[in-house]
Order: sequence, then C-alpha cells, then structure tokens
Amino acid sequence: MQELSIIIPVYADLHIHTVYSSDSLIQPKTLVDMLLAHRCIKVAAVTDHDSIRACKTTMALAAAYPDILIIPGVEITTTSGDMLILGTEELPPRPWDPQEISDYAKSIGAVSIVAHPYRLYGMGDTVKKLKIDAIEVLNGGSNAAANQQARQVANELCLPGTAGSDAHQVSELFSVCNQIQADFNIDSILCAIKKGMITPQYSITSTKI
Repeated sequence: MQELSIIIPVYADLHIHTVYSSDSLIQPKTLVDMLLAHRCIKVAAVTDHDSIRACKTTMALAAAYPDILIIPGVEITTTSGDMLILGTEELPPRPWDPQEISDYAKSIGAVSIVAHPYRLYGMGDTVKKLKIDAIEVLNGGSNAAANQQARQVANELCLPGTAGSDAHQVSELFSVCNQIQADFNIDSILCAIKKGMITPQYSITSTKI
C-alpha cells in the first residue's frame, strides 16, 4: 500500500521592515527572537525601503536556528508606487520603473509583488498594466477597503495574492501571514508563491495562528 505524503504548510510574513528602514524600530535580532517564539510563523521576508543592508545580518542571525528562515528582499519606491522583490540580496539597477523592477526580479529568479496598491504609496490601477508575479492583498497597515480592492484586482488578473504585516515596530509583527504549500527553503517558497500555492490570512494574535 502506497504511503501518503503529508505536506506541512509553511507560515510566513512577507513584508517586514527593520531599523535599516528610517521609519522602523525593529532590530534584526528582535525579528529572529520573535520568529523563535512564535508557534507557527517561522518564515519572514526582510523588505526594507530601498535597502538590502539588513538581509545578510538577519540571515546570519537566523542561520543558528534550523526551524526559522529569513527571505532576503526589498521594498522599492518605484516611479509609480511601492513594489516588493523577494529573493534578492542586491538592489535592482535604476531607473526604478515598475515593469523594469518586475523584469529584474524575473531575471534572477526572484518574486515581484505590488505592495498595498490602494493605499498611500500604492500604484493603484497601474498594477493592471504590469507583468508581475503577485499582488499584496492583505497588508497589515491598510484598511479593509484597500485590502479588498487589492484582492479584487488580483482575482481579476488571475494573480496570486500575498499578505504582509508591513511591520515597522515589534507590536505590528505577524498581524497577518501566509500559509504556503512549500518545502522549508527559499527556492521552494518563492516557486510556490508564483504558482499561487499561497493563502493570505489574518493571525489571531502575534504569537498564535
């Protein structure tokens, strides 16, 4: 009789800022400590504003713990609005045009995500003109209407939706998360996002799903 393989989903917060963003108070070590303490969320993407300086530091801190994972990334201030790149430790070349950002992400095997399209610094309906991998449909700093509008557009474009707390202080970490059907490594998670094997959801508390 063939044994059935049991897939254990990965839980991840895909939009977090550290002190390497000028408006954030979260230290890399604090982020690692919070992942260690959380019962379910063990993966976090570091996505500072126009900076990748925190990625190596945070990844090095997390490397001592096999049960947590840091995805290197960045939130780019494009000419039309904010975009996330997950899976990069380098900044894309300028000028930061949205489609060029998406093309850059594709060229290195990273994931391009339009962040909070219907909130401040979002690109609004411009998202409909882009070839991207996903749309952030659940942002911890956006109101319900903005998130719902983003979800509707993602459905309209048949694109995966992602969630990110967009945390700038510790109390905001893990307010939302993603259930991802992937192995516990960066390449598998990025591939799963592109394939839509991801479910954005609210977290019940900061330490429990």
